[in-house]
Amino acid sequence: MIRPTIVLFDLGKVLVDFDWQDALQRIAADARATPDEIARFIASTDVMRRYEHGHITSDRFFEEVQQGIGYRSDSETFRLAFSDIFSEITDMVALHSRLRAAGIRSWIFSNTNDWAVTQIRARFPFFAHFDGYFLSYELGAMKPHPAIYEAAESVTGCRGDEILYIDDLPENVAAGAQRGWQVIHHVSTDATIAAVEARLLDPFAA
Repeated sequence: MIRPTIVLFDLGKVLVDFDWQDALQRIAADARATPDEIARFIASTDVMRRYEHGHITSDRFFEEVQQGIGYRSDSETFRLAFSDIFSEITDMVALHSRLRAAGIRSWIFSNTNDWAVTQIRARFPFFAHFDGYFLSYELGAMKPHPAIYEAAESVTGCRGDEILYIDDLPENVAAGAQRGWQVIHHVSTDATIAAVEARLLDPFAA
């Protein structure tokens, strides 16, 4: 196994944690629907998937959800309830800082949406310190679809085991492994840090 050239980081549950239940509670406070009903609405329609593919704007996303759950407040109140749900996973952010200090290039590689990224960019300085961003809503493709993996290879100029990819979802990791990428299924912070250190920060690594 060669030493990877670059690292692709998933965002949610890898670099930032989030509390979707908190968002549901806050949205429900201004809606006719309960938190469970809002969750079922999101799960039973394609509105979130279209939003995270970039097929609809934030305004259109709000309008469809507003109609679906009987939301009574304005879009800015909804945006904050929907997107102000993130907390930094400090040990993983520190790992990324160590990689940067070692001169190792890194990208964000995430299924996400405009409101979430706007909130994360505003709240967490670490987000600015990547070489680039592969974001589903900008690329029109979501993991594990091959198109977003192909975009990463095309932009970075790296292929196969030159790429180290960290993600918490097994299906996304599997899609990277099928392309010959080195992968880490993120289950715990300690395990991921140890695996990255062994491959990239150990002076005796291959």
